[in-house]
Amino acid sequence: MSAILNLTEAKAKFSEVVDRVSQGEEIIVTRMGHPVARISRYEPATSRQRLGRFQGRIRVADDFDTWPEDIARDLGVTD
Repeated sequence: MSAILNLTEAKAKFSEVVDRVSQGEEIIVTRMGHPVARISRYEPATSRQRLGRFQGRIRVADDFDTWPEDIARDLGVTD
């Protein structure tokens, strides 16, 4: 459930707002009766990337990024 506070109230009670949000409550801040911001608990993004996961399991060939002559010529990437 979201609590609604006007901007003046949210500024005056900012420390309390942070405490409430850290407990999982969501706060909607209004200005002149219109919602302008939502304050919610910070949730760090979960990373699926695992650096080094395949280290030692795969090998990249020395000529991995070398184009065959005919393809390089056709693409205009010859030296």
